Amino acid sequence: MKRTRIKICGLTREADVLAAVEAGADAIGFVFYAKSKRYVTPARAAELARLLPPFVTPVGLFVNATEAELQAALEALPNMLLQFHGDESPQDCERPGRPYMRAARMEPGFDLLDYAQQYSAAQAILLDAHVEGYGGGGKVFDWSLIPKNLGSPVVLSGGLHAGNVLAGITQARPWAVDVSSGVEAQGRGLKCAELMREFCEAVARADAQVAVDLAVSNPEI
Repeated sequence: MKRTRIKICGLTREADVLAAVEAGADAIGFVFYAKSKRYVTPARAAELARLLPPFVTPVGLFVNATEAELQAALEALPNMLLQFHGDESPQDCERPGRPYMRAARMEPGFDLLDYAQQYSAAQAILLDAHVEGYGGGGKVFDWSLIPKNLGSPVVLSGGLHAGNVLAGITQARPWAVDVSSGVEAQGRGLKCAELMREFCEAVARADAQVAVDLAVSNPEI
């Protein structure tokens, strides 16, 4: 039984980075999309990333970034994982030559199997709700739309919080979960230490529940 990894995205303050790590986050996301209220410059992201201990991964979120914008961020955080949330083609995602995740905007009729095949070089496919603009807007999508035979690691996102992440994990069985607005109490970009702790604890409870379910359904394991 694997442990569900946790990414907390859209951090902008030192205290929030430290609290996220203390809560148990495996990855910290920095938003390099200037239209986002969670936007940070590469220099600011580098300052925040210096607080990360070993084995906590910085992730850079991009939306239709230019070559210069990508390069500036990579120079500031050379060890980060890339996350593409815009209209980037497979070639766009692969051009930097770095490990990346590709976001998919889920809605009825969307062919996720074909999408994952197109982006087969991605480390994972991040599933978010389909809303106007980019990002999931803090909305939950229908988890039943996720095929069982996707073939790529799934990062479940879109409107997650401590109150629903257990259901999301037990139903979708993702590799990881990604939360942003669900751990904010004061506004976009301002995380709440208590909500981050509660979210990570809920993920641990979900993993324990999945382990029990597997033991009941496969008593010989």
